[in-house]
Amino acid sequence: MHPRIGGALAAACLTATATAAPDFSLVGANLKERVDAILAVMGFQVIPDVTTTSLSIQNPSSGNPTLLLSQLGAGFTWSDGFPLYLEGMLAYSRFDPKFVASDGTDTRDVRLKWNSAALTAGVGWDIKLSDTFTLRPIVNATIGYLASDISAASFVIGDHLDQELDFARNGDLKAWGYGGSLVLDYDYDTPTDEFDVELRYSFMRLATFDSIAELQGDADVGSLNFWARWRAPLSDWTAFGNPVRHVAELTYSEFLGDQRGALGFDRLVSVGAGVELDLSRTEVVDRARVMLRYVRGDNVSGVSVGFAVTF
Repeated sequence: MHPRIGGALAAACLTATATAAPDFSLVGANLKERVDAILAVMGFQVIPDVTTTSLSIQNPSSGNPTLLLSQLGAGFTWSDGFPLYLEGMLAYSRFDPKFVASDGTDTRDVRLKWNSAALTAGVGWDIKLSDTFTLRPIVNATIGYLASDISAASFVIGDHLDQELDFARNGDLKAWGYGGSLVLDYDYDTPTDEFDVELRYSFMRLATFDSIAELQGDADVGSLNFWARWRAPLSDWTAFGNPVRHVAELTYSEFLGDQRGALGFDRLVSVGAGVELDLSRTEVVDRARVMLRYVRGDNVSGVSVGFAVTF
């Protein structure tokens, strides 16, 4: 586990000042470290990545998700004559860090529930290097919102919260970010098969805004992603007047900056297989695809099901 998460989010220690009605306060790590750690986790929402499109990390002791993350994104090139590239992504996550609270006499476990949403947009330009290779620089920007749910904590520790913990009572964080990506894309088609390979480097600088001084933080997040996909006809099967295709996919992601190790792993590998339908005759949807993926990384593994539509 990354020290900023392990120490700042997973098991933070709290103590109290000596007063008639002692408050619960934080000890051992200041609030800024916790905010920076939250932004590092938010990096998985704002960086486009197949391996984190649908991600759920469970607490082994309870079986309940400690992190639940989903992404919905799209990208396209305007036309061959005007190769403007546009992309956008909407992401949601729920993060449940556990705190240990103490007023100097009594110690209790407090589990907060933080919900966040982020919207990321990108504008790029396709530079044709050859018939098969394209270089695509992209400028990205993002805005995110995180709200805490103190209901469970209020039941446990009541109103005795110091200034650092008071943000959890109907508290929220607003974050924004900027950065860019560089993509090298390879496309090769035969009359029956299609091969797509993409190498993408992404980096973003995240920071809070419109927050009190104690809640200001920042994080540098990024990833290096390799993605490859092969499509080919599935025997002689047809649907909607076109061949049904099987799809094989391989993805490798190396996480960088503050995002590295933020969830206990530095990299993820995904292997997937699926089926794709050619719906071009509908004149509404070009293709629809269902994928089953197996994901593995340091200390984590799992499966996911994805659905994609091309217009």
